[in-house]
Amino acid sequence: MNTVAATFLANLHPYSALSEAAQDDMLAHVRLMDLAAGETVYKLGEPLTGIYVIVSGTVAITDINNVQVSRLETGNTFGERGFLKDGSAATTAKTEDPTRLMCIPGAYFSQLLDQHPPIKRFFNRSGQAEDRVQGHKSDLATMRIADLMASDPITCSGSTTILEAAQMMRDNRISSLCVMEGDALTGIVTVRDLTNKALAEALPSDTPVSQVMTAGPKTLPPTAIGSDVLHLMMEHAWGHLPIVDAGRLVGIVTQTDLTRHQAATSAGVIAAAAHAENAQDLARITARIPRLLVHLVASGNRHDIVTRLITDVADVVTRRLLALAEAKFGPPPVPYVWLACGSQGRQEQTGVSDQDNCLMIDDSVDASDLGYFEDFATFVSDGLHACGYVYCPGDMMATNPRWRQPVAVWRDYFKSWIASPSKEAQMLASVMFDLRPIGGRAELFEGVQTETLAAASKNSIFTSHMASNATTHGTPLGLLRGFVTIRSGEHRNTIDMKHNGVVPVVDLGRMYALQGKLQVVNTRARLEAAMSAGIVSPGGGRDLLDAYDLIAQSRLEHQAKSIKAGAAPDNFLPPAALSDFERSHLRDAFVVVKTMQAALMQGRGVLG
Repeated sequence: MNTVAATFLANLHPYSALSEAAQDDMLAHVRLMDLAAGETVYKLGEPLTGIYVIVSGTVAITDINNVQVSRLETGNTFGERGFLKDGSAATTAKTEDPTRLMCIPGAYFSQLLDQHPPIKRFFNRSGQAEDRVQGHKSDLATMRIADLMASDPITCSGSTTILEAAQMMRDNRISSLCVMEGDALTGIVTVRDLTNKALAEALPSDTPVSQVMTAGPKTLPPTAIGSDVLHLMMEHAWGHLPIVDAGRLVGIVTQTDLTRHQAATSAGVIAAAAHAENAQDLARITARIPRLLVHLVASGNRHDIVTRLITDVADVVTRRLLALAEAKFGPPPVPYVWLACGSQGRQEQTGVSDQDNCLMIDDSVDASDLGYFEDFATFVSDGLHACGYVYCPGDMMATNPRWRQPVAVWRDYFKSWIASPSKEAQMLASVMFDLRPIGGRAELFEGVQTETLAAASKNSIFTSHMASNATTHGTPLGLLRGFVTIRSGEHRNTIDMKHNGVVPVVDLGRMYALQGKLQVVNTRARLEAAMSAGIVSPGGGRDLLDAYDLIAQSRLEHQAKSIKAGAAPDNFLPPAALSDFERSHLRDAFVVVKTMQAALMQGRGVLG
């Protein structure tokens, strides 16, 4: 069995939970099958000799009526439902394009279930693989990491020997240790580190773990969601992620904790994008996004979960393009940070998104090096455009020299906008307050963000102008609470669910964040933080959250319906397509938003 299959298995849940010896044993028993497009893997009612894992390609699953119930992709397992029930196929499986499968023989699969609890838990909890892909609601996508992580992880110090570390892992039946110096997390050491870095190199048993650990590991806060962990693991081939709250280690999440398939659907796209070799490959991968959006909406996921998962794809595509740019042009002459603004910055992308980005460059940059970053930004922006993130109509991109500057220039930008809040300054500040680091050195931005929020919140003239700007996007309500629709043109008799729907709430959330110096960027997170900080009353905040959820959900459902009908997704919802019940509730939601806008302008909406 080749090393590619071994790597694939080592990074695929639940098989990644097996020890390396068990994985090697499994590889000795499985069989790789290469099938052409249109080949039948099994037919309904046929005896099953085993179950299947998709290494590459796609497989269509159809039911007794020859209706397609799911479309499986890389990493999906199928066939276990029939095998575990009575040994015969409960569906028909046929390849859609050239596909490589890993067949796990039935007798060996039964042995895996009996001997390995992680495998048994996975298949007992998952039900049928087809159901997971078809969209049965997954808890992982919405689950807070605080509810998923193992609390109080086992730790050691950097001076702990590799022998002691191995004994601790064995005795506690775990695969990693968090390395601490006092209360600070300094590294993580895994079974794989001990095997590949210590045993393979014949290091003495008294070697300190500090020599083999991964130093400064990536961490997430307990407020993250399960898909955040899974996407990082898929992108970087990590098996463990420490969870840190306000600098304190509070838990750890491993691949064995992630057992639901809904997030794995988006993770398949993430994994493919993270290893794409060029922009053309990335474009083929991002072409799956509309289908992914339909699946996520059909599963009953809340809008902010769907948009988070869709944005995760854009983030990984961007980081992959940054890596490809560095490979093409060479290492950057000085550190930089690539930032997204707009919907990507807020983690609110849907099926319709252009690109909004900028580049902050370390102040040590020399004028002769600026040409590097011009070529660099053009390469990344062109790649994003090829992937469907079209060029920003307002040229808010790192290809524009204005938005590709040293950090000191960016500081001056924000200072001038705050000091002289012209219409342009208000518009630019609104966009730039939604910045989020995507790649490069995030610390270049962190200081600018903190300083800007502090300065802006202290300037009453600026905040007053920003409050006025936050109400420029009106809701589509008429005098008698009926809907005001677009009167002419291509989108006649529809509501713009972006500019007159979600954007008014986005503007309110940004204003609350400015007043409270809140560093979160996501709109829903801003509303929740504003409530916690007392900027918005519990009653007003809850009403606004509910209104935002309904408006944003209606927008996504409209996009998913368009995609299913074979049309391109857009933001233009015809009220006539809604039931009387739906129209009534949507009107009520817009009334809440309009009320909060008015209260903001009267200086009390933040508490209304």
